[in-house]
Amino acid sequence: MQKAPHILICDDQPIIHESLGIYLEREGFTHESAFDGVQALKKARENPPSLILLDLMMPGISGTEVCRELRKTSQVPIIMLTAKSEEVDRILGLEFGADDYIVKPFSAREVVARVKAVLRRTEQKQVQPLQILRFEGLEINAASYDVRVDGKSVPLTPKEVEILYLLASQPGRVFDREQILAKVWGYDYFGDTRAVDTQIKRIRQKLPQDSVDWGVKTVYGIGYKFETGK
Repeated sequence: MQKAPHILICDDQPIIHESLGIYLEREGFTHESAFDGVQALKKARENPPSLILLDLMMPGISGTEVCRELRKTSQVPIIMLTAKSEEVDRILGLEFGADDYIVKPFSAREVVARVKAVLRRTEQKQVQPLQILRFEGLEINAASYDVRVDGKSVPLTPKEVEILYLLASQPGRVFDREQILAKVWGYDYFGDTRAVDTQIKRIRQKLPQDSVDWGVKTVYGIGYKFETGK
């Protein structure tokens, strides 16, 4: 018998835990609670969940910092819970590797629907065969989230690896920012294209720009492409 998905709810408001817990249980999920950032990190590491619902404004350690710390060792799906006024932090959450976000106030039914959608996307990624892309001096392994230049590992974040893999899988094709959001984060355009721009900037900072015949290029007014033979 398949084990029920386990959800870690991280928020400092007890009413959030109560309402989400009721709906999650109705849909066959198990869940546990963390009320600050320290608890969130501790519980996520001690009892790895299927998915984390993570409030941005957590006491102790912020949600963005929790997300960044978890992404150093874990690919667990993370949905950020944000207030309308937290746009900058929401962008940071996406940059640090969050898979989706939901703006407060929200309905518990909406949250459960988004949880199911993110878990479905995660399962689809796991069953799809991922290739190792190779170019002269560059290797991108999407399965292990490992990027190597001349045999040396480059410390890219998971989202940076996914964006690079997407672009490099079709050299010369231009992807606009909305397409990158949809394919990498898995949801339709929400207006957060700045997260894509920041990720691309960081990829370029970490990869060599000289003495290589490949690279990520900007197509002004449209988006980005991976180019070889430059």
